[in-house]
Amino acid sequence: MNDFLTAHELARRTRTAVAAAVGAARERGLAVTDAVVLHDLFSVVVHLAPSPVVARVPTVLPPGTTLDQQARRQQTELDVVQWLADQGTPVVPPSPLVPRTPAQRDGFSITFWQYVEEGTAKEPDYAANAEATAELHAALRSYPGRLSFLSTADPHLIPESFALLTTRPDLLTPEDLDRAHREWEVLEPLVVSRAAFEHAFPGIDVQPVHGDCPPANILHGRERDLYADFELVTLGPVEWDLATLGPELTAAYDRGARRAGLRTSNAEVLTFVDAVGMLRALTALALAPQLPQLTDYLFPAVDRWRATPFAGGFTPR
Repeated sequence: MNDFLTAHELARRTRTAVAAAVGAARERGLAVTDAVVLHDLFSVVVHLAPSPVVARVPTVLPPGTTLDQQARRQQTELDVVQWLADQGTPVVPPSPLVPRTPAQRDGFSITFWQYVEEGTAKEPDYAANAEATAELHAALRSYPGRLSFLSTADPHLIPESFALLTTRPDLLTPEDLDRAHREWEVLEPLVVSRAAFEHAFPGIDVQPVHGDCPPANILHGRERDLYADFELVTLGPVEWDLATLGPELTAAYDRGARRAGLRTSNAEVLTFVDAVGMLRALTALALAPQLPQLTDYLFPAVDRWRATPFAGGFTPR
């Protein structure tokens, strides 16, 4: 079974996304003469030179995702990040040169961000980034907008992805899928219900969190580091942003939390979010035909999951 996109098809998708970003930018009054692709993985991220604007164009999405669904999530991201910027939090802000709304063109939903020149290339310091994540959590605590509980987990997509993977034994074996289904039966009630989560973990507060591994989403700018990529911002325990990072980075986060006056991580909640995070990694395999290099990252994750206890050792109360 080999329906993975070819290198030619991937390049064509990138060109199409860049053309859509350029067209949408010009419709919004921006001058664009040289579009430079900065990143190309789940999204095509393109600098719309000479304008100081970056467009982000999601290109790898779960089957059936609509433009309206994308736009709602993108609008939430734009609103949260603008609010953080207004509070003085170091973030990559939405571009002030265009309306702060997603643009839809040629089947893509596109957001526009302020261009930030990156600093001298260096290896990311994930421990320092994990410490800094506590400062982001402190800033997010007072966000006044409405967020859904653990929307980032996309709980409706997990069984849908499992269904797709039943036809892909090249990606996940039937034995793996059986275990994954049984684990999800244990974890799902606490993912879809804030009340069930709070009953299982009394005293653990929930708050706005980044939603997508913030230690890996800090941009090293020339002047300072900036929090970035809030596409999956959600309401949840702070542990959600530490899922599957391991004890060293969790300890770094806890140092930052103590300094920021926040609670440190809870071991039971970490066990729960780690288990959910591992299942989300498995379901991401359903996207591999759209992004073949995913298998390089996810097959090792599957091997690690196979070596863990059932549901990561999480036992619901």
